[in-house]
Amino acid sequence: MAMRWIVCLLFLLCADARAGEPVATVRVAFDRDGITATRVHGLADKAAGREISADDPVRIASISKLVTTLGVMRLVEAGKLDLDTDASTLLGWRLRNPAFPQTPITLRLLLSHRSSLTDAAGYWQTPLGGKLRDIVENPRAWDTTHAPGTYFHYTNLNFPLVAQIMERATGERFDKLMERLVLQPLGIDGCFNWDRCDAATAARAAVLYDASGKPVKDDNHGRKPDCPVTPASDGSCDLSRWRAGENGALFSPQGGLRISANGLVRIGRLLLGNGSIDGKRLLKRSSVQAMITPQWQYRSGNGLTYEQDTGDADLGFFCRYGLAVQTLATPVKGCRDDPFGDGVARVGHSGSAYGLQAGVWVDRKRGTGVVWFATGMPDERTGGKSAFSGVEEGLAH
Repeated sequence: MAMRWIVCLLFLLCADARAGEPVATVRVAFDRDGITATRVHGLADKAAGREISADDPVRIASISKLVTTLGVMRLVEAGKLDLDTDASTLLGWRLRNPAFPQTPITLRLLLSHRSSLTDAAGYWQTPLGGKLRDIVENPRAWDTTHAPGTYFHYTNLNFPLVAQIMERATGERFDKLMERLVLQPLGIDGCFNWDRCDAATAARAAVLYDASGKPVKDDNHGRKPDCPVTPASDGSCDLSRWRAGENGALFSPQGGLRISANGLVRIGRLLLGNGSIDGKRLLKRSSVQAMITPQWQYRSGNGLTYEQDTGDADLGFFCRYGLAVQTLATPVKGCRDDPFGDGVARVGHSGSAYGLQAGVWVDRKRGTGVVWFATGMPDERTGGKSAFSGVEEGLAH
């Protein structure tokens, strides 16, 4: 009887241990020439019993911002956008912090999270047929203490505005534009919010689970979702209702890119190649340099080092930020942005949403990089020596 009780106790303890582990992890290392090592573990879809692979598309969260910015820089090079023009001109309506009405907000400030916008009024829930401008006109959308350009505040809302500017400059729907400018030229089988992915790609989707193992995103049962965007207020989902420059949030430029780890490797290799990959140039070297050069570096009083609006207070997580590019291992008091623990100033971006924690990081001096993601993670990054989670620190090596 005692032995049976011990066996039961051990089973419960093991079950608890499993519950605290990621559902899936993927790690792919690479250099300028290609992939050097791949490590995968766990399930892409628990209900189907399907194992994860480095080719399975996953909602990569805020790494989407870096990829979106590649599209921005292509439009800058084409002369369709300018980083330092007043965004009001680019949007076709006045974008101003009501507390600082004379201070212009530029595309550069939006891309580097120094616009003085916040996520307090929302950012993602503008429905099909709705207007993003309605959120911006809510006073809660603004930090009225700090003028644009003076303070770093990581804000998702910046990127729907960026996408809206891109749409207005080209007349093209954001997801189709990104396919043309970035994904297709790089040979990446990915999409923003599923519409432009084919059925075979959608069937391989990695389901996102929360820390309890409950599916919270992309549990699509092997097919595309019925509606890839936030439906119209009447519940309908007719994408022909899209209008250029009205709702840049529709295809989730801030976090909605579905891309595999192997696809993300191509983004990393592009950064290693200064805008070139496999002998083909996508961006000028100067454009990549503009992205990776920090526009902001933390010092006491000049910005927040964590994403305030998620409740995930990982102090010291953000300490250097360019145009949608983070730089790691900042040697400043209060900075804990070194999951590798070696002091190397890698560049890239992190992602965290719906139980996913992810990163793409490159060491441009050594010509190496790594992509990782884990699903089934808690909202807060716990268990690490840095502001990153212990799981991510494990995947860093």
